[in-house]
Amino acid sequence: MPSSRPASARTPDVSRPHAEAAAATRSFTRRHRPGAPRIIAGIAIALVAALVLSLLGGWHWVGSRLNKEDGWLTSAANTPADTWLILGSDERDGTAGGSADDTPGFRTDTILVLTKPKNGPSSLISIPRDSLTQVDGQYMKINAVAQLYGNQALVGTVEQITGQKIDHIAKIKFGGLTKVVDAIGGVQLCYDQTVSDVYSGLDWQAGCHDVDGTTALAFSRMRYADANGDFGRAQRQRQVISAIVSKATSKDVLGNPGKVLKLADAGLAALTVDSKTSPMTLLDMAFAFKDATGAKGVTGSVYWSDPDYQVDGVGSSVLLDDSRNTQLFSELAGGTHEAGTVGTLAEAG
Repeated sequence: MPSSRPASARTPDVSRPHAEAAAATRSFTRRHRPGAPRIIAGIAIALVAALVLSLLGGWHWVGSRLNKEDGWLTSAANTPADTWLILGSDERDGTAGGSADDTPGFRTDTILVLTKPKNGPSSLISIPRDSLTQVDGQYMKINAVAQLYGNQALVGTVEQITGQKIDHIAKIKFGGLTKVVDAIGGVQLCYDQTVSDVYSGLDWQAGCHDVDGTTALAFSRMRYADANGDFGRAQRQRQVISAIVSKATSKDVLGNPGKVLKLADAGLAALTVDSKTSPMTLLDMAFAFKDATGAKGVTGSVYWSDPDYQVDGVGSSVLLDDSRNTQLFSELAGGTHEAGTVGTLAEAG
């Protein structure tokens, strides 16, 4: 496997004046995509797994539908906590309604590290897709590592950043959202603006509407026509998450085994996991995800020292703060970090 480590470990002279770095962080906060739409599908899939396994006891059913893929996990030594790498992939899957910033080919647009310690709160921490890293002496953004050097190199890079072994991976395809929403018979969404956005494909009359999966996907992706940009999109994404969870756990769905199976089938079809993942592993991931995003969990992003670090041939990148991240994930794995929101974005807010 190609050697990989955070770029900041090899980059000289990375300091910037405090005022300049603070201004860059505020700019990054405005343009950063705090919750990419792929994660909506990821949450739904985790929920689906928990529903099927706990309500129907469908161990064999789920196991037979898991899309497993070799070549992800490294030979790094085990660390105390259970750790999942959750990826939102923008590889082409026939999804309509793409935006102008979608990248052709395979890029890991969303990178989340889910940690479940033996004791203490679970955590869900994002790594910006523009984080600067170095693989075999080549600088690049972390979202390009898998495409250029392979899946195992990406996992190794995340292990270098966190100091923790990745036990399992879950990769989500964007198109899964459409099928999940359709499987539960649509959801109700509300937005107080009238929108006709050519980039996302969203045509919306101000108010609340019952929508199908295609419209829910466009609703999640739209940002250019939103006066609040990425922050407005993040709010709408959280609304879609809430709507999916509410509908999927309603009596109408849970009381209908056919709908539960259709929902599970749609969710699992959009999910790829490592070769060691089992139905039990997926169930553990679902419950860890639920705990991490609950009131007693830890969420947020990694720490960085410069959100607008310029590198020739790479462009504006996020230079990570290695020492703070190592300490953060050590506390998360040990279950000693208090609940709440962490990372540079949280401190900047």
